[in-house]
Amino acid sequence: MNKEQAVLQPYTMGDLELPNRVVMAPMTRSRAKNNDNAPTEYLHAEYYTQRATAGLIITEGAQVSKRAVGYIHTAGIHSKEQVEGWKKVTESVHEAGGRIFIQLWHVGRISHPDFHNGELPWAPSAINPEAKVFTPDGQKDTVTPKAMTQEDIDTTIKEFQQATKNAVEAGFDGVEIHSSNGYLFHQFFNNYSNKRTDTYGGSDENKARFFFEVLDAIKEVIPENRIGARFNPSLHGVFGMKLDKETIPTFDYVIERLSKEYDLAYIHLSEPFTDVSDVPHAETEIAKRYRPKYKGTLMINTGFTQEKANKIIEAGNADLVAFAKLFVSNPDLVGRFRENVDTTDWDKDTFYTQGKEGYIDYKAKTRDLIPK
Repeated sequence: MNKEQAVLQPYTMGDLELPNRVVMAPMTRSRAKNNDNAPTEYLHAEYYTQRATAGLIITEGAQVSKRAVGYIHTAGIHSKEQVEGWKKVTESVHEAGGRIFIQLWHVGRISHPDFHNGELPWAPSAINPEAKVFTPDGQKDTVTPKAMTQEDIDTTIKEFQQATKNAVEAGFDGVEIHSSNGYLFHQFFNNYSNKRTDTYGGSDENKARFFFEVLDAIKEVIPENRIGARFNPSLHGVFGMKLDKETIPTFDYVIERLSKEYDLAYIHLSEPFTDVSDVPHAETEIAKRYRPKYKGTLMINTGFTQEKANKIIEAGNADLVAFAKLFVSNPDLVGRFRENVDTTDWDKDTFYTQGKEGYIDYKAKTRDLIPK
């Protein structure tokens, strides 16, 4: 019976062979508490290696530069120390037989001057998202950001390209562009955060221009089939993101263009984070909408269980399913699915703490090898 589970079947993703379709989703965990904001062998390498039986691991978001940071204790991918730290992670995961992509992250306006020596964070337009951010001095309100100049945009494109070079040096199997969840690229896509009147605002092509310029810069240093991109089309009420009549059509444009012009490893889509059934212009079933529009590998996430994951793959609406919180508390999630073992609940109070508790101390309950 277990062999028939769709989520446990192997999958060919570009030139990578995945042993199953269970993906560990990227999750901010705030464990890089050191002067270099670098991952450590003691925590990060152990954490990811414990979960190496996943078909694919996607790391937490790693900031591509100091300018890109917006949360305390998050690991970057822009310094020598960070690259060396990530090398220990990738080597350990590979030794355990796993495959691992790094998520490339720029938060844009979801930041604070405390992270930038008093300077304003960057964004497409000078619009305050009216949100909260965790700074070195505790939770603070966001501020009105600086609207990016062409020079700022060009600098950021180069930072993403260099971060990709660093990821290759660190031994990652690929990269995921974090173009989702109200962060920088999503801010360009959305009319409530992008009021530009130049070539980066207005039309779908213009709002997507920055994303495609970054993608084109990245593919100069890593094959297209080792690049993923994450999108959250129906995000509403989070970090100042709202839906209007142009929101979903903009994502239609981006995803259809990716399907026609690129050969990515995958697109990684999120079902709505909140109930948008009564929100005008929302799409309530993301995978169903974009499966016909995208010819390549489609990964879906948000709130999936073992049963729901099998059903969506069996229905043909997704190829891979990414799990977040379930992977926090179940390092042997694949084994539990295989053996139909009940999953362990997570402790949300330890999601963003800095120690091993709630990070590497969850126990396996199946035969899956969890390396030490």
